[in-house]
Amino acid sequence: MKKAGVVGAGGFAGIQAVSILNSHPEFELIAISSVSNEGMKLEELYPSFTGTRAGSLVFLDTDEIVEKDLDVVFLAVPHKASLSITPRFIDKGVAVIDLSADFRIEDPAVYEKWYGVKHDQLELLKKRSFGLPELFSEEINNAHENYLKHEDVLVACAGCYVTASTLAAKPFVESELFDNEMPPVIDAISGLTGAGKKATEKSMYVNVNENYSVYGVTKHRHTPEMEQILGTSVVFTPHLAPANRGILSTVTMKTKKDVATSAEEIHSLYDDFYKDSNFVKVLPLGQFPQTSSVTGTNFAHIGIAFNEELGIVIAIAAIDNLVKGAAGQGVQCANIVFGFDEMAGLANVALPV
Repeated sequence: MKKAGVVGAGGFAGIQAVSILNSHPEFELIAISSVSNEGMKLEELYPSFTGTRAGSLVFLDTDEIVEKDLDVVFLAVPHKASLSITPRFIDKGVAVIDLSADFRIEDPAVYEKWYGVKHDQLELLKKRSFGLPELFSEEINNAHENYLKHEDVLVACAGCYVTASTLAAKPFVESELFDNEMPPVIDAISGLTGAGKKATEKSMYVNVNENYSVYGVTKHRHTPEMEQILGTSVVFTPHLAPANRGILSTVTMKTKKDVATSAEEIHSLYDDFYKDSNFVKVLPLGQFPQTSSVTGTNFAHIGIAFNEELGIVIAIAAIDNLVKGAAGQGVQCANIVFGFDEMAGLANVALPV
């Protein structure tokens, strides 16, 4: 078994990675770290791990986990932190699966504009593979080849909103039907875990319960990542729901005026695009996704509708933001990098009720 570690294991994405790795058939989780929980046992902070093989692991500090003999490390850290941590693991020959934003954006100037941080790891940025296998299979396969050749492996996994929204938009945007004079309009709603574990006024129970809100209008940092993937401008508006998990992203796009099409043709386009995907499921025409159908899994469900009179395509995607939107996607990428079954360790059925 390959030895794995999780940096930032005390947070929501980090503990989801721990949960998946805890029972993974190919990876052995041997080390976890957390700045704010250093010295605690995992089962003390998260009693659900009591009696499991990972439960007795103790949260280390960053220096301690860097010194561990690891084959792969998952970074569930805020932006900027990965810039200093990643090179330390790469120098030791450890494959890095980064769930943060630091290596997602190809253009460092764009990253610096949106994140307000200078990117000082430009050589690593050039080497990184983008972690959204359904849309960037060549890049993740290149990471696998790098692993086989004992070269540096750095996978920058796509963001949660980005994953749901671009999986919904990409097949149509790449088609000859898409009218690029109207940018895709993306309205996405997320559960509270998407905001991270740190308590804020916005995340207080009294402000979230029975309340739907909008935030980051025209300013959300996932915008340039979506535009990088889709090759077009987008109008992105994120919303917060009084729920723990899940993202439901609705993408509205325009067909060209001089191109005739139908709901069946567009649905067929999506079916064909994702026909070889293990995790993206295009629902039958007339059915639409819901977050409860993917909770706890690495699946993305996509539904399609077409307003023929207006020439408007609506593509809707549902994912679990902590799994396909973060830790699960990271494990999916790691499975491919190490030559394991892509679905290894990833639950294939959501909770039915």
